[in-house]
Amino acid sequence: MTSSFRPMNRRTMLRGTLAAGAGVAFGQLLFSGVAQAYSWSRTLEQGATGADVTELQIRIAGWAADSASHSRVSIDGDFGPGTAAAVKRFQTAYGLTADASVGPNTQAKLNALEQSDGSTLHFNWSEFENQTGGGFSGGKLSTAQVKENVRRCMYKLEALRKKLGDKPITVNSGFRNIAHNADIGGASDNMHLYGTAADLDVPGVATKTVYQKAETCGFSGLETYTVDHQHVDSRADLGRDWWWEDGTV
Repeated sequence: MTSSFRPMNRRTMLRGTLAAGAGVAFGQLLFSGVAQAYSWSRTLEQGATGADVTELQIRIAGWAADSASHSRVSIDGDFGPGTAAAVKRFQTAYGLTADASVGPNTQAKLNALEQSDGSTLHFNWSEFENQTGGGFSGGKLSTAQVKENVRRCMYKLEALRKKLGDKPITVNSGFRNIAHNADIGGASDNMHLYGTAADLDVPGVATKTVYQKAETCGFSGLETYTVDHQHVDSRADLGRDWWWEDGTV
């Protein structure tokens, strides 16, 4: 899924395949607000529920697994075992006490990964905007929903970047509006249209390595690593089936 034109082929068509569960209610997954300098009002631990747990889950979603696994952090506002395990992985990666208790130190690290405009430390909105005309409008969802999906993708990419040894990641293609997607021959329902996808280049790192690390980050869509970039997406968040083109590597 690059930004340059290429004709429709089997892989392009596969990207647009819908799963049986495509009718999931977006209201459970998408939020129009963007957290800026998020104010954590309490220590969060297993058993907690609420909007702050939802925000936590968004920010640690890229720490879904230790090894290649069809695992994702549920964004449901319920601090259960899966969330606790992801928090521990996050804490270990950043040199914090891995106790699954989200207190001031962990909250400070979480906030250190955000920018004041709601984007994340190493990724900017501009990297994900539609490549013709910019912005996040004209896709399959409202502008606010697309932008929220992009924000969630950014946090998963922060985790991927960390797992790659803090190697800079270049986003070649993020959100596409319907018109631009059609112009470049993209599948009519691919994940770029929802803001859940990104095509990545990591200079100095083999694409296969990027694929393997992405298998631990909760990405439910992975295009083959045998091309010059790595496509990642979160199609399961939209009720779609998991699709890793090269399987588990």
